[in-house]
Amino acid sequence: MTIPALTIFAFAILVAAASPGPAIAALVARVIGRGTAGVPAFIGGIILGDLIWLAIAVLGLSLLATSFAMIFTVIKYAGAAYLLLIAWRLWTAPAMPVDVATIDNVDGKPLRSFLGGLLLTLGNPKTIAFYIALTPALIDVSRVDLVSYAELAGIVAVVLTLVLGGYALAAAKARNLFRSPRAVKLLNRIGSGVMAGAAAAIATR
Repeated sequence: MTIPALTIFAFAILVAAASPGPAIAALVARVIGRGTAGVPAFIGGIILGDLIWLAIAVLGLSLLATSFAMIFTVIKYAGAAYLLLIAWRLWTAPAMPVDVATIDNVDGKPLRSFLGGLLLTLGNPKTIAFYIALTPALIDVSRVDLVSYAELAGIVAVVLTLVLGGYALAAAKARNLFRSPRAVKLLNRIGSGVMAGAAAAIATR
């Protein structure tokens, strides 16, 4: 693909990834409420979900995606249910002061985190709309071959890693400011509320 086309695509991905949405809300709430454990796997799941939707878009499978709307509806609600589960755990979590030395050792279940990020992305209306509706308008999908797809996938992976990683680091720094049990309890409740809001945003769209 041409440099201008890749640049336009990269800029569109950057804007879409950085704008607030269920994925950002879920990531920030997760870090605030539970620390950074599992975050790389969670981001990896989000990236894979984006790459799946990118493949659907460039392969011209938009019609197929519409035909299997019921499957994607089930995925959407599964993702929302996962976020609600995390929200409940945050709400009921004991208000223990943040221990920076052990923050990365809490809830270290990468597979569960990865699947959570994947389900969230596959059922995220914002992601679906971007790839199915906007990608064909940004690039000529009829001319995308394996090499071109690899270029686009690389852009998606790099941009999402930088953007989501930046949000995660910012949330982690904010979390580290809270030391007292009362502050941690408030932080958990805020994270729970944000996570529940992200679930509602996915389920109602």
